[in-house]
Amino acid sequence: MLILNTGGTFNKRYNPISGELEVPYDNMAVEAILEALHVSEQPLAGAVYKDSLEITPEDRKMMAGIILQSTEKAFVVVHGTDTMHLSAALLDALVEDQAVIFTGAMVPFSIDPVEATANLAMAIGFAKSEPPKGAYICMNGEILPHDKLVKNRAIGVFERV
Repeated sequence: MLILNTGGTFNKRYNPISGELEVPYDNMAVEAILEALHVSEQPLAGAVYKDSLEITPEDRKMMAGIILQSTEKAFVVVHGTDTMHLSAALLDALVEDQAVIFTGAMVPFSIDPVEATANLAMAIGFAKSEPPKGAYICMNGEILPHDKLVKNRAIGVFERV
């Protein structure tokens, strides 16, 4: 299994100079969770490092290339929640025998680590269970195929459809 970190709210940290939450060019949040879960040896790669609203079709193709060229059978992709459904749909159409589990957080790990930790831990556990090929979303205590769990922007949670 490989964890691919693409940024999103999950990773955001407050920049005291600009006064804004920013997606840093590092894996600090994911690494802290892996350390707490005692799985710090888990392979982790960083890519994109953007808010998901800024992810382009080229970024998605790059993520897909990393996954399709890998020999791993399962991937956990830390992704922003606003457009994870777009990336998941693309990967679902492209993967042949791999499972790709997308997860993220509505609140940055740096502000409240509970949600990000729970989501990443669930996604890792699911990936280790050797799920069938396809793209999944893991949010709010649920792991479902990417088109069965969607973000309800009005209330700020993911729901079954």
